[in-house]
Amino acid sequence: MKKLLGLTAASLVLLAGCGGATLEGDNAESVAVEEKEASELVVGASISTLNNPFFVSLEAGITGLAEENGTKIISVDAQDDTAKQTNDVDDLIQQGVDVLLINPVDSAAIAPAVEAANSAGIPVITIDRSSDGGEVVTLVASDNAAGGSLAAEYIVELSGEGANTVQLEGVPGASATRERGEGFTKIAEESLNLLDSQTANFDRAEGLTVMENMLQAHSDIQAVFAQNDEMALGAIEAIEAAGLTGKIQVVGFDGTEDGVDAVEEGKMSATVAQQPEEMGRLALQAAFDFFAGKEVDAYIASPLELVKK
Repeated sequence: MKKLLGLTAASLVLLAGCGGATLEGDNAESVAVEEKEASELVVGASISTLNNPFFVSLEAGITGLAEENGTKIISVDAQDDTAKQTNDVDDLIQQGVDVLLINPVDSAAIAPAVEAANSAGIPVITIDRSSDGGEVVTLVASDNAAGGSLAAEYIVELSGEGANTVQLEGVPGASATRERGEGFTKIAEESLNLLDSQTANFDRAEGLTVMENMLQAHSDIQAVFAQNDEMALGAIEAIEAAGLTGKIQVVGFDGTEDGVDAVEEGKMSATVAQQPEEMGRLALQAAFDFFAGKEVDAYIASPLELVKK
């Protein structure tokens, strides 16, 4: 007879990637899941958007490891829509998946879906962004706050103390947005002159539009921190169109192929590089370990590095 693995919601603690903060859910039910081999698992993967190369790579990490182990993956694209993601997760629950890997669009909005999975006795692993409610086995993510600080420190190194800087923020409500912003602001408040900070929703086209507006509002911008490479690339388009190439430093975040190429071409000053494919592999491996009865850490860190010109 196969071993039953206990998943006690009240006992699980999620260690968030920012400053060791903790989240504890209210669901005190105790559920048990059957120990299974990787080849026996059916895994539901909800990705925030596949219109972003970063998350395409993240999904590739999941599917690549799944193929190596004969694991069935049912992957769905939330298209950056919180309502669609909630519905997608509900559908995966109804399909009876063994485990859910969720890359949330919004950390608050995903909470009811996580709680629904808890009630159904389905373990949840979150990737890149946390859930503000419900219980998860683990969060697989980079230390976003440390990455934001790294970006700010590099801007100080490039442009000097007190440099006039603007920030392009990600999707409001996403934990990555909060944490990258907190890490960046911690350094910027002391060492930079932060002229403006606006959301561009992790989107390249919005990054272009927001940067155009910032350039019109501020004639003395020296540096830009974009909370992902897509927004950074949009900002670079706006800077080039304004004839300011080489006069404004741009630092992105994620280390996507396009972002790294822009650094190598001298268009972007640097990117705080995550490893999304490795992140996806780590998340699925955590599911394998959980169903093998192994201990899984509440937070699994994915490495960061600064890629600079």
